Amino acid sequence: MRTGSRRLATAAAALTLTIAATLGAAVPANATGKLGTRSLAAVLAADGDKFDRNWNDYDILAQAVGAVLAAKPNSSVGVLADGKVALTAFLPSDRAFRSLAADLTGKWYRSEQELFTALATLLGIDTIEAVLLYHVVPGATITSKTALKSDGAKLATALPGASLTVDVLSKRYRLIRLIDADRTDADPWLNPWALDINRGNRQIGHGIFLVLRPLDI
Repeated sequence: MRTGSRRLATAAAALTLTIAATLGAAVPANATGKLGTRSLAAVLAADGDKFDRNWNDYDILAQAVGAVLAAKPNSSVGVLADGKVALTAFLPSDRAFRSLAADLTGKWYRSEQELFTALATLLGIDTIEAVLLYHVVPGATITSKTALKSDGAKLATALPGASLTVDVLSKRYRLIRLIDADRTDADPWLNPWALDINRGNRQIGHGIFLVLRPLDI
């Protein structure tokens, strides 16, 4: 567990200006000209980003983004608040982070506040930043319709050198798995009831049941 955390921190430390350039790359004007510029950060904030008892929303994700930006104001994670930049983000629910913490610590936390504090202490800001960037696919607004036609596609993420593979299991039931870098744990699935969040804008999100892992932890 500690080794995995150190390796994630090393990946975060490797972030360079190349990330900023990649995240700033917009899709062609003819593809985004008709799309709005509301950011995913605004959508998450509108739903309320305070800790509560609903494990199916995205409070911990929103708090993690806020914590990274508070510690590192120039972090590339800030792109989630820039609605002019096209991107696709896979959004782990609070329950997904709870599963991650249980895997790392062997404990199921009873409150979101307690869970967030535990993860922040265990992983540290640099590691959390790396994990967040691994959930962002810059430069592309990928709707669920497009994703369902992309079986086997490899998606480059905002974490340098890290990618995801799309595994479409059922077009009819909209079942999509994301194959991450951790080969020893279950891969996240897209939530069929939380697809195309912020649809109609350059930034689009899809809920996922587990947290994506950029390496084997």
